[in-house]
Amino acid sequence: MVNTHSSCLPGSTPYIIRAGDTFFTLAQRFNTTVDAIMRANPGVDPDRLFIGQVICIPSSSPTPPPPSHSCPVLRMGSRGAAVVDLQHRLLNMGFNPGPIDGIFGQRTQSAVISFQRSKNLVPDGVVGIATWTALGVNCGTTPPPTRCPAGTSPYTVRAGDTFFNLAQRFNTTVDAIMRANPGVDPNRLQIGQIICIPR
Repeated sequence: MVNTHSSCLPGSTPYIIRAGDTFFTLAQRFNTTVDAIMRANPGVDPDRLFIGQVICIPSSSPTPPPPSHSCPVLRMGSRGAAVVDLQHRLLNMGFNPGPIDGIFGQRTQSAVISFQRSKNLVPDGVVGIATWTALGVNCGTTPPPTRCPAGTSPYTVRAGDTFFNLAQRFNTTVDAIMRANPGVDPNRLQIGQIICIPR
């Protein structure tokens, strides 16, 4: 079941699922509980969330949308608050980066690579916009994939394209296209945007 804006109860607001979102990370981000989100979304399976799905987020007090994150590019040797943020996010998603010390070392790099593989991103150990977005960060932009994962080909979006008609045209499924493009909002495709199409 997918909620629409009108089906959210008073005291909750609609939210569009992005890559990497889970009820756990949303509960943390919006200062609520997993149980409260589940109660606000009867019929939504928390293990089968998909990008573009609209759910209801309960709010005890009006919460402004999360601010855009600067999304700095992090790699081996990076240090500072952004690395601490990265390490916390990796740990919350079940990828152990080692000590939360703000130092991008080998254990953090290994956790990043494992996370990138789990999201069908290029497993290069470099944290750019696509990886931040998959970690649930609002970078204020839709990252164009620079390289498409193995088994997919780059495609430039044209007027009228949707994931549905692209799935039909290329003999694949909407779900497969969504998995190949974590962080891309299927409701906000832009002409000239490059996405990856499964072969």
